[in-house]
Amino acid sequence: MTKPVSYSVAFQQGVREEMERNDRIFVLGTDLYERGGHFAQVKGLGPEFGRDKVRDAPISEAAMVAAGVGAALSGARPIVDLNFDDFGYGAMDEISNQAAKARYMWGQKVPLVIRATSGVALGGAQHNNSMEMLLASIPGLAVVSPSTSGDVKGLIKSALRAEDPVLFLMHKKLTGVRGAVGGKDDLIPLGSANLVRNGDDVTIIGYSNGVTTALASADALAERGVGADVIDLRSIYPLDLATLTSSVRRTGRVVIVDEAPIFGSVAAQLSALIQRDAFWYLDAPIKLVTAPQSPIPHSPSLIDALIPGVDDVVRAVDSVMEERP
Repeated sequence: MTKPVSYSVAFQQGVREEMERNDRIFVLGTDLYERGGHFAQVKGLGPEFGRDKVRDAPISEAAMVAAGVGAALSGARPIVDLNFDDFGYGAMDEISNQAAKARYMWGQKVPLVIRATSGVALGGAQHNNSMEMLLASIPGLAVVSPSTSGDVKGLIKSALRAEDPVLFLMHKKLTGVRGAVGGKDDLIPLGSANLVRNGDDVTIIGYSNGVTTALASADALAERGVGADVIDLRSIYPLDLATLTSSVRRTGRVVIVDEAPIFGSVAAQLSALIQRDAFWYLDAPIKLVTAPQSPIPHSPSLIDALIPGVDDVVRAVDSVMEERP
């Protein structure tokens, strides 16, 4: 492991190393060459690799993703940077009907990475969508959502070596979080969850910034003598269900943290799968700690009221602990 770097710098490092390794990789998006993206995710790569490799595009997400699909079909390995996952709605045909289906329809590889920030921060309803489950529900797409710098670097390296499209979603609030990262040969496979904390009483599952909440909740619970397994999904699809069910079969209780609205959420899908594969091991109903079915407001205080926090997770754990087998 190297010295700690920020979440955004980890992405820079992973992309830089892969661009040095493979000259077919290029980046396409807006405000990339000079500015390095809205979150400095490719800062410095433009002058380093040149305008052929870090390309600024007109503001048309449909055109950017279409160009990326065409380039991938032609043998390149593009990264299309949408800056915000909300902007993916403007390219949904290109994502869902072209990138996702080319392998099935024509047997063609589509080694395309679409990077965007996701999750809730400031910015109002149009910049705070959580699209993880919507995208993961489209056959042909992989969707990853890392919570740490080390996972960002390891997963982007794997994504850039994959043969099919990967949606790479980075949470806005994690942009400046620092952590250790691996070296040039340290890859994290797509579809691998991470057990980041061990405990015997309850399994808390999250992804992206939800892992931060889950770990803080586990700290609070430990002070009261409750031990929690905390699992970071890292990959929404493909999903490492084996790691989840292994934990659940040991603890017997599950709380799932997800800042997306509950209907059609990652949390709801996980609940269905865990009950299918580990129902007889459950000692209490699964608790979902999610946002309500509401757009995200602009007011910071209203955002705080909507998005799950530590107190919400602790209450959910208290509820499942009250159940007796």
